[in-house]
Amino acid sequence: MEQLKNYIGGKLIPSADGATLENFNPATGDAYSSLPDSDEIDVARAVDAAKNAFPAWSTTPTEERSRLLFRISQLIERDTEQFALAESTDQGKPLALAHSVDIPRAVSNFRFFASSLMHFASEAHPMEQAAINYTLRSPLGVAGCISPWNLPIYLFTWKIAPALAAGNCVVAKPSELTPMTAFMLSSLCIEAGLPPGVLNIVHGLGTKVGQAIVAHRDVPAISFTGGTATGRTIAQTAAPMFKKLSLEMGGKNPAIIFADCNYPEMLKTTVQSSFSNQGEICLCGSRIFVERSLYKQFKQDFIDAVKSLKVGDPLESGTNLGAVVSEAHREKIISYIALARDEGGTILFGGKKVNPGGRCSNGWFVEPTIIEGLPHTCRTNQEEIFGPVVTLTPFDREDEVLQDANSTQYGLAAILWTDNLTRAHRIAARIHSGIVWVNCWLLRDLRTPFGGMKNSGLGREGGLEALRFFTEPKNVCIKL
Repeated sequence: MEQLKNYIGGKLIPSADGATLENFNPATGDAYSSLPDSDEIDVARAVDAAKNAFPAWSTTPTEERSRLLFRISQLIERDTEQFALAESTDQGKPLALAHSVDIPRAVSNFRFFASSLMHFASEAHPMEQAAINYTLRSPLGVAGCISPWNLPIYLFTWKIAPALAAGNCVVAKPSELTPMTAFMLSSLCIEAGLPPGVLNIVHGLGTKVGQAIVAHRDVPAISFTGGTATGRTIAQTAAPMFKKLSLEMGGKNPAIIFADCNYPEMLKTTVQSSFSNQGEICLCGSRIFVERSLYKQFKQDFIDAVKSLKVGDPLESGTNLGAVVSEAHREKIISYIALARDEGGTILFGGKKVNPGGRCSNGWFVEPTIIEGLPHTCRTNQEEIFGPVVTLTPFDREDEVLQDANSTQYGLAAILWTDNLTRAHRIAARIHSGIVWVNCWLLRDLRTPFGGMKNSGLGREGGLEALRFFTEPKNVCIKL
């Protein structure tokens, strides 16, 4: 099996004690590589390397930082085929999805922030004839970046690119379930000539590596994407230490469909927003609310469309849903489907494990599942399942659906389908979500702020928001 290594101080090295963890292919259920089972000793080494590199990196001209980040983006793009195959193998997603979404987005993340740092400007505030104030922005030092398993290289680069662009050095932890593309990125950083210690990647368990990064006194900022429970634990550790926090957490996103929508476009996109990446995207619409006059037609057409989706080998052409990330996660999804039955729901389609046969006979697959007949207050409609499971609910009035849509602890994203422009603006203003897509889904402009309300997040990522997070503002007031 291939043995992955930590990237610390510009070198690829094993964990301090040599301990390893098995890394599994979700489509086959087989261990196919190993990764370092790192601990606080490895994190301390990474922080020391980042601290040593920080003085030079923070004063490196923006043009040179930009050049290096552009170079990394070029190398990822050059190796798109290898990265896409690794991402599919490691996470279970269809190869076509990794090739068309995950890897291009990783390229764009580096490219966007390589360009943005050249245009990042501060403010000046003249006080008539008395004084002038201007704002300086300085990098924070060592940034801790912790990313999840569902979009591994996509979200990993979404964090480290702006941190590096702003002049920080980084200690980063990818998910222990999907470490491969982060390991591959290590080699590309060496090839690109990134100075040693500027980026450090430490593999291992969240309870050991992630917690050590969060608790380290010399890491003043933490950027995290993952579950709400983990985010709460991070906040409990970091808040008393007065660290800067950016937490992008769970979602239970509503898709609200009015009868006046563009029906063919809505139906096609709703299938995607429900089941893309096996539903393992925090932005998926898992609660679908349909205006009653359209409900019967939508239900039948939606079931027919979902029946045509192929669940199977992620490497085969035409596969729409691959494997879910782990056996434990599959069991969690199946347990929620059983809960939905107990709560009075009707399974309209799916609800079972899938055995695609062949090399995937022992893989972790779940049918796309559609459920109706559940109250908006039940656990199935309130708790994040993070799998290929959606619920259907009819509604009669706008105020009714807004109340139901806003009823969860989450507020990450919402999807709205209507051709009534006034209604679109009215609902977008009233819905409790950090992102509202109107007549589309997952259409992202990297210049815009990204994040959630309530238990879905703290702070914002993306564009200038990310560069502001990874810098410290200082006001200078000069009397004239």
